[in-house]
Amino acid sequence: MNGRTASLGALAAATLGALAVAADRVLAGRDRDEVLPVDTFVVVDAPPARVWDVLADVPGQPRWMTDLKRVDLLDPPPVRAGSRARGLVRILGVPIADPVTITAFEPPAHFAIRHDGVFGGEGTIDLEPGADGRSTIVHWRERLVPPLLPNLAGRLERPLLRRVFQADLHRLRRLIEETA
Repeated sequence: MNGRTASLGALAAATLGALAVAADRVLAGRDRDEVLPVDTFVVVDAPPARVWDVLADVPGQPRWMTDLKRVDLLDPPPVRAGSRARGLVRILGVPIADPVTITAFEPPAHFAIRHDGVFGGEGTIDLEPGADGRSTIVHWRERLVPPLLPNLAGRLERPLLRRVFQADLHRLRRLIEETA
């Protein structure tokens, strides 16, 4: 590669970077600097208490969350609001520590966390009885804030995260229904 080609490559990279920053700022102004959450749900053929038992097993969550490889509780049991944990997640194949704080733990209906690591944000899972009285509607709402260009990256990651989280909920459903 000669000097002129390298200079053009550097100029193109700088221009692309400037455009990404500009796009992120425009999106921040439009969305009031908010990364939109991802909403998913599934209906599980089991009562809320059974679903809660699997969901509230924090160290066991990697059984149904594909990208979550491990979770270590940092505070002694029982799990409660204020408990802290450290997860190891893979994002685009890269392992990243995900320290979280449990912000709500209300059996058998509401579980919430705050992401305190490189990716910020929060997540909630709400359980409600199905109309038939035997099933449970699981509603998962997750907002992950990327560390770089959060508004642009947040918009780009949403479709991928929606597919990942929906697949995770289907795994949760299978895990519960197959062990019932």
